[in-house]
Amino acid sequence: MTPVPHSVPTADRASPPPLPPRARAAHRAPTASGGRPRSRPSLRRRYARLGWLFASPALLVILGVTIFPIVFSVMMSVSHVTVLGGGFQLSGITGDNYAVLLRSDRWFHALGFTVVYTVVTVAAEVVLGTAVALVLERLTAGRSWMMALLLLPWSMITVISGELWDYIYNGVYGVLNAIVEPLLGHGVNVLGTPLLAGIAMGAADVWKTTPFVAIIVLAGLVMLPGDVTEAARMDGAGGWTIFWRIRLPLLRPTIAIAVLFRILQAFGIFDLPFVLTGGGPGDSTESLAMLGWRAMFQDLKFGPGAAVATSTAAIVLIGCLLFLKVFRSQVGNEEVGI
Repeated sequence: MTPVPHSVPTADRASPPPLPPRARAAHRAPTASGGRPRSRPSLRRRYARLGWLFASPALLVILGVTIFPIVFSVMMSVSHVTVLGGGFQLSGITGDNYAVLLRSDRWFHALGFTVVYTVVTVAAEVVLGTAVALVLERLTAGRSWMMALLLLPWSMITVISGELWDYIYNGVYGVLNAIVEPLLGHGVNVLGTPLLAGIAMGAADVWKTTPFVAIIVLAGLVMLPGDVTEAARMDGAGGWTIFWRIRLPLLRPTIAIAVLFRILQAFGIFDLPFVLTGGGPGDSTESLAMLGWRAMFQDLKFGPGAAVATSTAAIVLIGCLLFLKVFRSQVGNEEVGI
């Protein structure tokens, strides 16, 4: 009776050849100074500490020039502020500064003007910027030159552009009067009329910031998938239908970013009305930023001025949070189709 041969273990049948010393060293886990293998969480913590170390100088600068003034402004807005010969002194906690705002018709007027100005200018810039972006997208030659020319108004300092538009609107030697006077038979004092002054300031702002919106929307148009548009065109959809039913819903996140940036800038407008209208005539074009500046640095009312600044920041923050909430609720619900 022949003996049954013992089965050879599977590991012995297909045992891999031994790795060379360099390969074994490459596969070896990283070790700490004591020879113990270093885990991935410890490496992440080490890299995180290095990141915070390198970022700490910039964070300290931001803390000094941004966070500290905001915190100090909030403290000033809820304190009794006493103006002294060498500065001012904070004492006690009070809500009188905000009570002054709520009893002030001038604050409500500045708030209303700032809100209306922000809504009108941002809406005009989004419409015009989207139209300009669509034109630039269709350009095959000279797009770079057109974009460079388009960015000239945006790159110009607001004070300089305000002086430029002040020359255009001037009631004596302005360019606008030189064009309008032969048609109407008399000149128009644009900056001397409350309604016209607001429209003139809005036009100057739209001229300057529309290129910013156009560049952002153009970037979104370039990133859109082309197969959806081609499929809709093959199904017989026209240009307006493709834009309104397909491209515009896909552009919603890009337009939302542009709107958010413009709301933050427009609600804190100061330099353009300061140079162009001075808040006038009267206080018809006085923004919240100008009102806070006048309260603090002209009337030396530091408490109410700080309350104006803090309330403006709070209104902008609440508005942006509501905008982001509405935007997030609509993301993913775009109805793309024809």
